[in-house]
Formats: sequence, C-alpha cells, structure tokens
Amino acid sequence: MKQYDVIIIGTGSAMNIVDPMIQENPNIRIAVIDKDEPGGICLTRGCIPSKILLYPAELVRTVEKARELGVDAKISSVNFQMVMERMRTLINKDIDQIREGLSSSKNIDYYHAPAEFVSPYTMKVNGNEISSKMIFLCIGSKIIIPNIKGLDKVQYHTSDTVLKLTKLPENIAIIGGGYIAAEYGHFFASMGSKVTIIGRNPQFLPEEEPEVSALAKKELEQHMTILTNQEVREVRQVGDRRELVAVDRKSGKNTVIAAKEIMVATGRGPITDILHPEKAGIKLTREGWIEVNEYLETSQPNIWALGDADGKYPFKHVANYESKIVYYNAILKQKIKADYHAIPHAVFTYPEIASVGLGEKEAMEKLGEDKVLIGFQKYEDTAKGEAMNVKDYFVKVIVETETMRILGAHIVGPYASILIHEIIPLMYTGSGSYEPISDSIHIHPALSEVVDRAFQSLVPAEHYQHMKQHSHELVAA
Repeated sequence: MKQYDVIIIGTGSAMNIVDPMIQENPNIRIAVIDKDEPGGICLTRGCIPSKILLYPAELVRTVEKARELGVDAKISSVNFQMVMERMRTLINKDIDQIREGLSSSKNIDYYHAPAEFVSPYTMKVNGNEISSKMIFLCIGSKIIIPNIKGLDKVQYHTSDTVLKLTKLPENIAIIGGGYIAAEYGHFFASMGSKVTIIGRNPQFLPEEEPEVSALAKKELEQHMTILTNQEVREVRQVGDRRELVAVDRKSGKNTVIAAKEIMVATGRGPITDILHPEKAGIKLTREGWIEVNEYLETSQPNIWALGDADGKYPFKHVANYESKIVYYNAILKQKIKADYHAIPHAVFTYPEIASVGLGEKEAMEKLGEDKVLIGFQKYEDTAKGEAMNVKDYFVKVIVETETMRILGAHIVGPYASILIHEIIPLMYTGSGSYEPISDSIHIHPALSEVVDRAFQSLVPAEHYQHMKQHSHELVAA
C-alpha cells in the first residue's frame, strides 16, 4: 500500500491548495485522482466553455439592437462550427496544461481513474490501494436525468454532450427552466435555432426575484418559446423528429412539442455513490451530498469536502472560496468557519442577471416586513441608461431598516454581473451598510449610477409591494 501526505479527489478547486502545500513542504507527497479530464466541471464542461459560447450570442443580440440607434449593422451569417471549435480549442489547451502540470510534478502522483474507499483513510484506484491521514473530496456532481417515459429510447443532449456539437440544430427543445436552460436557450436562439424551453416550475428562473424572472422571460421570448408549469411526461421518436408530451401542472392539459433535438437541463445532483463513503465512515445528507460541518470537515476527522460535493452552492466561485477555508483549517490548523451570507451568482442571458444575498420574500420572512427597506431604479432613468436606449431593466436592493445593512441585491440588464460588484464588497465589511455607496462620488454619466440611485430610492417593503401592484413602471411578477 502506498502512503501519501494528502489524497485529493478531483482536479477542480482543490488544486488551489496544491501549490501552497508544495511551497510549504517541498518534500510533500500528494495523490491527485480524477476519473475525468483534469480541470474540474467548470473548465471541462461547465461555466467556462458555456461562457465562451455565450459571448458570440451576446454580440448577435447587441448588433441587432444597434439598428435602434441608427447603426445599420447586419449579421450576414453565424459560423456555428467556428464558434464551437474556438471553444473546444481554448478549453483543450487549458486541459492539456493542467494535465502536463499534474504529470510532471515530482510531488504529485496523478491517477486518471475512478477511486473508492475501502476503509477509513484508504482508497482503491487503478487496482492499487493508497492511504493518507488527510483527504480532500472535491468530486463535483452529476447531471440529473428526470424519469420521463421514453427518454432513454431517444438521443438527447446534456450540458456535457452539447459541447461536442458540430452542426447547429434546426430546432431544439430544452427540458428545464433554470439558468442552464436559459443560457443554452439564449445561445442556440442567437445562433439561429428555433428554441423551446419547457420548465416545470410556475416561474421561469425560479431562483430569481419574481420581477427579474418576469422581465427576463419577456425579453427572451422575443427569440424563443418559454413554457412554464409544464412537466414533460413522455418523449417519443416520430420519423427524424422527437415529440415531447408535456402536462400543465395546474390545468392538466397536454401540450405536444416537436423538435429535432432535445437537451436535458434539469440540474445536477450528488455523485458520492461512486466513492462508497460508507466504507470510510463518512456521513451523507438526506439528498446524498457529503455532510460537512461549518469548517468543511466531514464526519471522519481530517477528511474534508468542498465545491459541489458538499451540495451547498454549485458555483465555481464558491468552490474556490471553500478551497481557502479548507486550506486554513486542514493545513494551517486554524478554525475558520465558512460564511455564505453573501453568495453572488449571474445568469449570462440577454439581458444579463446578477443576484446576491436575500430576496424580498426571504428578507421579510427572516426579519419581518417592517424591518425591510427596498430600493428600485431603472437603467433608463439614468443618463447612461438613456444613452444606451435600454428599457425596463433595473436594480433592486434590499436593506435592513435599523442598521442600513445590505441584505440582498438583484439586477437585470446590461453588465449586471459587473454592476453587482459595487455592492458585494460592502456586504463583507463589518457593518455591511450601503452608506459608502451613497457617500462616494460616482462618475457621471456612468451606468454605476443606477446602483447608487437604487439605494437612494429606499422605501418600506410594504410601500414597494403597493407600487409593484399599481405601477405600470414595474414589470408584473
């Protein structure tokens, strides 16, 4: 049996810990194990390849909008094959660099194979048993495939396989109404496909604020069909097409959707079963994720989990943050608790969406309606927004009445993922107050003024709800 100082499963964010460990101890022996291509889900089949695809999609929509400003630009064609090849070339270059780094390091034994526990602190990989008193589990997650009659009898795509496409689908039906469905729906529609998104939740993008989702749906529906509250019950092959039978969850009425291609985008779930964690005495949550304490340690001392594996927030930036927490606690022997009070995310559709912290409903349930202030500002009511000719896009902020502490922020519109970073750092200061934004001088006319003015427009939550019900200026949620 081979002994290591550390065993790491997964080559995503856990790799952030490797270089500091080697610098601290040049003689350290590390086993790095990954059954998939190195780089983790984000690089190989997640956020990075999808964002490489989504930037050309953004350009398509931007050029189309230019006509409204007197710029008569036309898109003569979109080279789908080139867009896809560029993405694969960039991704494969990064994968090859990571593989080379892992294979050439004198401190690392790189195992490109599945691994499983045989007992606490002992694993089997490539037919060999290896052991360590410290193990990091950064195993990622797997795609959830819903139990739909006939789905297993037809070809379908997922966010994994869709990256291998070389020919643009004439039309595509996407099962799922979350951010993966929204982003790929936007991509395919921008490239020229006829897209139908079928979500089972009554609200498109159910994790977003209702008025954000409503506006995003309204805008995206200019280029695709979005069905909500529809559960796909059956898929069948009819000639060279597929038919999806969806049932309205409220009325029970059936809808049949025909498509050349199907993509399943119904979320991700735990992949812990391949590890046989029970043999290592590692507890799982009821949903099957690896259970960790507030320091990210599992039920087995000195075995740690981070990223998708712990089932908390399936974002690369959260996994990177958790890798720091694990480094502090496992390697430096500090006691640092993971803090999730201000986890941001973005949806890279057109319009872009960004969010951090609590939503309006959550804030009122947590603090009480009388303890919450809400600010709302439209892009178009700033000089830069008017110059950009944008309509209906907005910033919504949520603040605690007594302390002026920022509870949450939600943005839908151009550069949302950038604008929200005016807010996020303040949520990590001691007071968490929004006042530094109001006290600082903003460039005029810059789009960041919309964030400042959202905080200047704070009103009691009850008043905001009244405005939402009676004002045509707010998108109906």
